[in-house]
Amino acid sequence: MSLATTDLCDAFDAEIQVLDPIFQSFGGNVRFHGPIATLKLFEDNSLVRETLGEAGGGRVLVVDGGGSRRCALLGDQLGELAVKNGWAGLVIDGCVRDSAALAKLPLGVKALAAHPRKSVKLGSGQKDIAVRVGGCELRPGQWLYADEDGVIVSARQLA
Repeated sequence: MSLATTDLCDAFDAEIQVLDPIFQSFGGNVRFHGPIATLKLFEDNSLVRETLGEAGGGRVLVVDGGGSRRCALLGDQLGELAVKNGWAGLVIDGCVRDSAALAKLPLGVKALAAHPRKSVKLGSGQKDIAVRVGGCELRPGQWLYADEDGVIVSARQLA
């Protein structure tokens, strides 16, 4: 990414949404961007695994995990799957685990916290719908930009 989120905010303020500053960085790539794909689920990462098994094409998976801090929705195995299939990153309104291993992957990962417990596997959740994460409504196809200063979203590609 050639421009920082701060520069994008300065240049395109009327066109962007800024997510609440609640996310920590866990991936090896602190800066990442791409078109958004969305999931809505709660304490069940079955759909995360299924989606990351698809070709990512440089997209960013936004997971509305309901803000749960009771289990992790992403770990090192799913992180490796995301890298293998060409995902640029993930923004998770929930937790991750295997944080030391995730930090070594060439993948952007923003989440609320780390948690050692794995999620259930019931196959529940919704895909490709509008979700509310970080105080903003996000839709598939919008563009997400993340770096050390935060996460922003635009209806179109900015950089």
